[in-house]
Amino acid sequence: MRILVVEDEPTLRAQLVAAIAHAGHTVEEAGDGAAADYLGSVEAFDAAVLDLGLPVLDGLSVLRRWRAAGRAMPVLVLTARGAWHEKVAGMDAGADDYLAKPFHMEELLARLRALLRRLSAHASAEWRCGGILLDTRQARVLVDGQPLSLTSHEFKLLSLLMQRKGEVLSRTELSEHLYPQDCDRDSNTIEVFVGRLRRKLPPDSIETVRGLGYRLVEAGAPEQS
Repeated sequence: MRILVVEDEPTLRAQLVAAIAHAGHTVEEAGDGAAADYLGSVEAFDAAVLDLGLPVLDGLSVLRRWRAAGRAMPVLVLTARGAWHEKVAGMDAGADDYLAKPFHMEELLARLRALLRRLSAHASAEWRCGGILLDTRQARVLVDGQPLSLTSHEFKLLSLLMQRKGEVLSRTELSEHLYPQDCDRDSNTIEVFVGRLRRKLPPDSIETVRGLGYRLVEAGAPEQS
């Protein structure tokens, strides 16, 4: 998943980015409201962690602009402890959840997982496709009950395919979810990662749809047209 982290305090922002990336996500970051507003308008994100007390443009204004522009990704807002008016204003502006500072990173990650499950219609933290099981809490994958060793890029790729199993995802879309904005996004490298992932998964788990992209299906299921 691609997550946008918006926090003006550098140390906390770095901790958030590191923790969310360690959980298997691709993370973009912004240190002020103007940068957040721009990123949210030109990039597609699966979720955002948004501090309300931002310089240049406050977090509430950013959130209202995103919603007015039709940006529907779930947003977890960070508020000052005891600032109940911020919580109410944030929810009214379109926030999906809030967390008061200071907080435990484990709680933030749990709330983020819950928002992503709600988005993807997965009621459980464990996603399944045939014999493949992906545990979003522990960032691990099992195939027929056996642990599967994946690189971070392979895990991110499989996570997106699992979240949208049965859907055709283009190379460009996969590349955008795999690499941060400031990296070179070469969609040709997706073929390499897909090839490596195929060799580790049950045969025929990843279908190539010529000219369109790839999709994850249950191994042994009839091929879709």
